[in-house]
Amino acid sequence: QFKLVESGGGLVRPGGSLTLSCTASGFSLEWYGMGWWRQAPGKEREAVACTSSNGAVRNYANSVKDRFTISKDNARNTVYLQMNNLEPEDTATYYCATDPINHCTGWHIPIDSEYESWGQGTQVTVSA
Repeated sequence: QFKLVESGGGLVRPGGSLTLSCTASGFSLEWYGMGWWRQAPGKEREAVACTSSNGAVRNYANSVKDRFTISKDNARNTVYLQMNNLEPEDTATYYCATDPINHCTGWHIPIDSEYESWGQGTQVTVSA
């Protein structure tokens, strides 16, 4: 069964760190670009980061640049989002998504319609 499952969310204090994982089952992530998105209550879904299928291109939203790192482990069929120096504004449900056409190129972060499949999300809450 073609499935993406996110994990690693939780409650963390401002300034803390979390690593989110997105593991695929039923298919290989090796040939897919991937992205992380988030949606806070009452707000639109926003792109956080993307990676090309080989990891050579990685782009970030300005709001998370220099704090978040996206990485892909094809052997584990998993994509990660390392989040450091978390801020209350990072509180949201985080989703991973597949990009079969590798739209993550240059400085471009793919729009949501460029992603094919989505996970169910994992909640991140940043609060003192």
